[in-house]
Amino acid sequence: MSSLNIGCHLSTAKGYSAACETALSIDANTFQFFTRNPRGGAAKSPDEKDIALFGSMLDKKCFAPIVAHAPYTINMASPKEEVYTGANELTKADTALLEILPVKLYNVHPGSRGGALMEEAFSRIQGIMNAAMKDSPDVFFLLETMSGKKNEMGSSFEEIREMIARSEHSDRVGVTLDTCHVYCAGYDIVNGLDSVMTQFDRIIGLDKLKAVHLNDSANPFDSRKDRHSRLGEGSLGRDAFVRIVNHPALKTLPFILETPNELEGYKAEIAFLRDNFRG
Repeated sequence: MSSLNIGCHLSTAKGYSAACETALSIDANTFQFFTRNPRGGAAKSPDEKDIALFGSMLDKKCFAPIVAHAPYTINMASPKEEVYTGANELTKADTALLEILPVKLYNVHPGSRGGALMEEAFSRIQGIMNAAMKDSPDVFFLLETMSGKKNEMGSSFEEIREMIARSEHSDRVGVTLDTCHVYCAGYDIVNGLDSVMTQFDRIIGLDKLKAVHLNDSANPFDSRKDRHSRLGEGSLGRDAFVRIVNHPALKTLPFILETPNELEGYKAEIAFLRDNFRG
């Protein structure tokens, strides 16, 4: 029987190896971390000894793939030159960091196009991804599915497919499926999970799906809003997450909890999902 690859979002302020220890303490075998402060700022200089210990722990403790999350300040689709230039610089810096870490999955929000046309937004996203992947050949971009707030890119599978297709390195571009976002974007993973996964496979391809963010939603289906809830405390409900982690197309992927929790809350959610995983 296969094991469930489950973890949560953790701080690396005390080091990457310390985050590994924290993950193990809550029975997690993967986790996600921000590459820098999520609201911007400089990234912490990596410590060579910590990186070496981090890599050793990942191997010895059989961790599933770890996910690095870009800061929210990165807007790859922005029509504002100063915002776009900043996004380009931060993305290059982040992916250069991942080249020296034993973490190669780089999760990004595609961004908001503001008042720009879709074509311009696609071109800008393409430019930033191409530049970063050219300089960081081992990094794999994960485009996160979004909820569809005004002018937000990536709320439809078709938009994600277009971003992948335009990349000069499309073999290194995949998808993170966020359960709150995709539900609020109009994909009914509560009542029609099989149908949604079939649709994903037809439009994007299941081979491109590399990670799942597990979040309940404080808002209803197709609301085009984004506010996470703890599992079972939102409009998706606990049973939906049992079906999600056991779905044949999903169950081997790394699942990352981004619910509004402290460590004890994450530990309880991980225990619930492990108890209900059928392998």
